[in-house]
Amino acid sequence: MTAKSHFFPSVGQLLVYAVLVLASVFFLLPLYAMLVTSFKDAQEIRSSALLALPQALNTAAWSTAWSSACTGVDCQGLRPFFWNSVWMVLPAVAISTVWGALNGYVLSLWKFRGSDALFGLLLFGVFMPYQVVLLPMSQVLGWLGLSSSIAGLVLVHCLAGLAGTTLFFRNYYAAIPNELVNAARMDGAGFWQIFWRIVLPLSTPIIMVALIWQFTNIWNDFLFGVVFSGTESKPITVGLNNLANTSSSVKAYNVDMAAAIIAGLPTMVIYVLAGQFFVRGLTAGAVKG
Repeated sequence: MTAKSHFFPSVGQLLVYAVLVLASVFFLLPLYAMLVTSFKDAQEIRSSALLALPQALNTAAWSTAWSSACTGVDCQGLRPFFWNSVWMVLPAVAISTVWGALNGYVLSLWKFRGSDALFGLLLFGVFMPYQVVLLPMSQVLGWLGLSSSIAGLVLVHCLAGLAGTTLFFRNYYAAIPNELVNAARMDGAGFWQIFWRIVLPLSTPIIMVALIWQFTNIWNDFLFGVVFSGTESKPITVGLNNLANTSSSVKAYNVDMAAAIIAGLPTMVIYVLAGQFFVRGLTAGAVKG
């Protein structure tokens, strides 16, 4: 009986598997429809069913979406918007993660009078609607001369993500034994030596969480992109919106679907390659306190 139950799942397990499979199909079906539509031409889209496989892998829609689709009056496709997002995301993710790690390190292991109150005030940034900061942030960018630039978008995303990354690192570092830090101090280690040699090597799980979290939020952001960007600095989410809303005599659904997949591909790749580290990091943080 024990061997049989080991190889054959129970009714309850089968129900759980069935629900998981149905949920997976439910969430993956739109992606499947987008993918097969992107490989069809206009004639095949009109004549075939939505979920039908394409007769041939026609990549013309992908080429058009990348390099020649019109986004308003500009017909360069998503390529310039894609690279704008790359040049915006990489520094913004790196800076906000390092900044949050230092904040969390100070607020957990180098506490000072009022540090808990400061952390509580900082948490308002996690729950504050972004619409509240649009006008003051526009004024600040104007004073700094960063309006309508990629550098301005980097600054905005660093400030917007700082509260979240600080929360991640502070809660993670709070579980590091104070005796470890005190022993390092007694041996003559200073602020930066403790951070680089002791704290940072222990931070790999939470660093992965912060990197993936920030990358996803910044790459998929539309509000800041449409408000603070200029003609030459619009991110890919704005470019995708402009492409989908550009009027033409015949709606090119295959181009729209290809463009949507191109826009979402980096975040999908990140989660496929590093999703396990994200889950491990969150679990480690939860277990540590």
